[in-house]
Amino acid sequence: MASLLLKRSGGRLLSVIGGGRRGTDALPGVDSPARRSIIDMSYSAHFMDFKGSSIPSTMKKLVVNKLSSDFREAVSLRSAPVPTPGDAELLVRNRFVGINASDVNYSAGRYDPTVKPPFDAGFEGIGEVVGLGLSASSTYTVGDTVAYFGSGAFAEYTLVPAKECVPVPAVRPEFLTLLVSGATAFIALKRLGDLAKGETVLVTAAAGGTGQFAVQLAKRAGCHVIGTCSSNEKAGFLKSIGCDRAINYTTEDLAKTLRTEYPRGLDVVYESVGGSVLEVAVNSLANKGRLIVIGFISGYRSASGIPRFRGETLPVKLLQKSASVRGFFLPHFLGDYRDALSSMMHMFSKGQLVCEVDGGDLAPEGRFTGLESVFRAVDYMYAGKNLGKVVVDVAPPPISTSKL
Repeated sequence: MASLLLKRSGGRLLSVIGGGRRGTDALPGVDSPARRSIIDMSYSAHFMDFKGSSIPSTMKKLVVNKLSSDFREAVSLRSAPVPTPGDAELLVRNRFVGINASDVNYSAGRYDPTVKPPFDAGFEGIGEVVGLGLSASSTYTVGDTVAYFGSGAFAEYTLVPAKECVPVPAVRPEFLTLLVSGATAFIALKRLGDLAKGETVLVTAAAGGTGQFAVQLAKRAGCHVIGTCSSNEKAGFLKSIGCDRAINYTTEDLAKTLRTEYPRGLDVVYESVGGSVLEVAVNSLANKGRLIVIGFISGYRSASGIPRFRGETLPVKLLQKSASVRGFFLPHFLGDYRDALSSMMHMFSKGQLVCEVDGGDLAPEGRFTGLESVFRAVDYMYAGKNLGKVVVDVAPPPISTSKL
């Protein structure tokens, strides 16, 4: 351990989790790793496990250099000094990072127009604590495994405020799926879905990162669940997690199928595609139906980021059915975040929740390994090839060649 000059990190995207990891602040259902003692270093500003973690002086990270909806055009791979944690910060050596459709919106500058390039890319990561500030050491220690939801995740090392980290029992990509994708489905359906037993729920892009959770949570609420997907393989997966009717829109007409098989209409729609799919969903609502817009991925790569939608008759359609369209943006519901994460981690630990991960094993160029593969992973997701949450293995463990 060594005492170094303090370096303060830049602004954070979000502060989503309050509290630490001891006592009543620990997430229910999650076993914390065994505590390790740490010597009294009160004279030091922070702790860095150089020898144990082999921390280099430089690292690789992805940086947004220009605002563009073309991720490859907007983002570049750079070398940068490994940062030093401030008083309440952790230095996390990332093992896995998550890919989100909104990575493109972020690189296009659509969330905060006041933020100008260059700025770091990526929203979520999971890894090991290799350095920490003095006050952060009251809650964490070197070697702890944590997941986090915040800016700058597309890097080999990321500084994260300790209060934004979630302790996890192991560095598994399944935990990463819950931070954004799982939390979005859980909170949106709970706060805006008003699900009731026996209702009919449609989930679009159901075999994707967040759709898989919407299917399972709606089924747990006692609903009849319909899911759209783009292949028979995905349809099979949806059935395996409880989906009552999987609609492969490449071989079936979605609007016709809904009219024929569900003439009473849909009580709830969990919608993330936008454009023509959104139009079909609106037209298929039942009386008092609720449509939750959690995204519109079909338009993210366009200049405006918004897909074409013919909504001239939307007011009359909603009025005639006493229906509603509700928007959901996770940062507006951070008060629900910790409870949502606790509930999902408990379900996962009990084997009650499937967290499907797609690491690119079936991608043409193989598994998503190393920061360089983030570009491939984004393209892969936008091509609709993923089954589950797309995850990149930033630093896979070395393959031993020992014969002992």
